[in-house]
Amino acid sequence: MRDSPQVLVLGGGLAGCECAFQLAQAGVQVRLREMKPHQRTPAQTSENLCELVCSNSLRSDNPGNAIGLLHEELRRLGSLVLRAADDHRVPAGDALAVDRDLFGAAIEARVTGHPNIAVVRGEVDALPLDFDGPIVVATGPLTTDALAADIVRLTGAERLSFYDAISPIVAADSVDMGIAFRASRWGKGESADYVNCPLDKPQYTAFVQAILDADKLPLADFESGVHFFPGCLPIEVIAASGPKSLRFGPMKPTGLDDPRTGRWAYAIVQLRAENLHKTAYNLVGFQTRMRQAEQRRVLALIPGLEQAEFLRYGSVHRNTFVDSPRLLDTEMRLKSMPKLRFAGQISGVEGYVESTASGLWVGLALAAQLRGEPVAPPPPTTALGALLQHVTDTTAPAFQPSNVHFGLFEPLPQTAEPGKRRPGKPERKAAMTARARIELSTWARSQRLSIAPAPVGAPSPPDADATCG
Repeated sequence: MRDSPQVLVLGGGLAGCECAFQLAQAGVQVRLREMKPHQRTPAQTSENLCELVCSNSLRSDNPGNAIGLLHEELRRLGSLVLRAADDHRVPAGDALAVDRDLFGAAIEARVTGHPNIAVVRGEVDALPLDFDGPIVVATGPLTTDALAADIVRLTGAERLSFYDAISPIVAADSVDMGIAFRASRWGKGESADYVNCPLDKPQYTAFVQAILDADKLPLADFESGVHFFPGCLPIEVIAASGPKSLRFGPMKPTGLDDPRTGRWAYAIVQLRAENLHKTAYNLVGFQTRMRQAEQRRVLALIPGLEQAEFLRYGSVHRNTFVDSPRLLDTEMRLKSMPKLRFAGQISGVEGYVESTASGLWVGLALAAQLRGEPVAPPPPTTALGALLQHVTDTTAPAFQPSNVHFGLFEPLPQTAEPGKRRPGKPERKAAMTARARIELSTWARSQRLSIAPAPVGAPSPPDADATCG
């Protein structure tokens, strides 16, 4: 880097790397601060930037789903993260899942090798407000206690946090394929990318009771104040809500015929490949805070996993975020101190792709500001704009993070004539996808942004993959 940095980005995760890359591509000199490898949280193990600490799935890649549409929009806008994900994807049916190590290494190489980015390693325990330029806080859900406390002091707001959870990973060759069978996600699609472990009713009943009886790790803060993200509930939280709750959640058997019986099992545990070579499998939706010995005992009750070798145990970690609607404007600037911006999960988005989108938007908006150009937020009819609107909506009585979904989008006009059938859900989603493609192009041209053409047509959307990540 030949010139002094113009922007300081704190955090080398998905949002921070995406933001730094977008700024650097616009010719801005960036200093990116990342605490690894000098310090890491208990959930982190890799030395790379952009470590995926939860699932290896970026969820559905179908643009008929809101998350798949966000994938498409990020690709069209030149996202570093989506390019790396596409280059290092592993088979996962409708989902975009990646080989974690190859994905992280690719982003590490692109970011550290960019002539406009200087990566500085070491913890930041306080906001460096003496920096002469804009600062982007993208420290994510694993923001250290010291930095979080400094943010609280600056904003005057009480720290907001909830707990997120990680699913276990098992070795592929330790799964008994005489019991387990391959199929697509809930029987949708032609590729058999998931391994399915079937349970009958007595097995399911015993399994649920074992979860309820298992010894769990205590949460670090007071139990009564815990707020889990609904899309990543630990299995013990789901099980406690009712005896059939797991069967209608992550253990749903819909569309999955057990080859041994020719019928649906009473319940199913699905496993998804963690890497390109399919040597490791993630228990989909099985986030947990059971102690490790209890995970071995309880999960061994799942048919096909009696002798499973655990490559990673499930765990729970805190996720910290600010009250964005009250604190931030549409460019994600702190209203009381505009030189400070927030991006990624700390800004109140939830999920890998949503964090990437937040980082991309902050990078684009900040680059325009540094050029002295006006910037307008993407319209709420697009996935990117709908997500941004959610985290800055001051009319919401109580803010909670959210994944992107069509409920966040600006509704379609009510054009149905009296007596005519209202369009069904697939038709409405297809119409919203088509509208989003047009309006993203229009917005990008108005902002003089480079954008790739939209694909022609939109497939009929399946149900969204609710897997955490």
